[in-house]
Amino acid sequence: MSFFNFAWQWLTVSGHWSGSNGVPARFIETIEYTALAMVIAAVISLPLGVIIGHTNKGGQILISLANIWRSLPTLGLLVLAFILSGGASWAWLIPLVALALPPIMVTTYEGVLGVDAGLKDAAAGMGMTSRQVLLQVEVPVALPLILLGLRTASIQVVATASIAAYISLGGFGRYIIDGLATNNYGLVAGGAACIVVLALIVQFAYTGLARLIVPAGLRQQTRQS
Repeated sequence: MSFFNFAWQWLTVSGHWSGSNGVPARFIETIEYTALAMVIAAVISLPLGVIIGHTNKGGQILISLANIWRSLPTLGLLVLAFILSGGASWAWLIPLVALALPPIMVTTYEGVLGVDAGLKDAAAGMGMTSRQVLLQVEVPVALPLILLGLRTASIQVVATASIAAYISLGGFGRYIIDGLATNNYGLVAGGAACIVVLALIVQFAYTGLARLIVPAGLRQQTRQS
């Protein structure tokens, strides 16, 4: 039997859509894990990317650190955080935030750094301060790349949030862990399918957000670059 048949048979059982172990409950848990990790990662990485891109100082160090950060094994980092924290229930946050930091920081840095120098000079010539140029010119122009970084990080975190189940928490990963433990391939396939669907929902949500807040000209320019 194929993966799709296993997933379909499991997902079409009405009992799997209610209760604390039902798909809606696990969906909410996965969203909570993803949202919290993304908020923390964005609070750290967006200001760093904007400042480094604006000043053009430390960019190579940022990229080097981001590449090193990406190489960290997510599951290994979870186990390490869980042990060092004494089995804290928030240990899952460490690897998910670590996963989200690099794409947000790098794309934000590259977006701000790549703003046309002539545009910045024109803004300064109009009497804008350095802070005004940053907030009113550089960040808006870099917005498509900033959203790209947030979208990439969000999809990666959604796909990886299943690791929370390794330390006895919930989310869609609970289906995969429990299914593997009991050789229930329908449960594994159903959990994996839910993760894929949620990742697609996040993808479409960011696409819609970009259409709402990014001018059409900037979207076109980003696609061509």
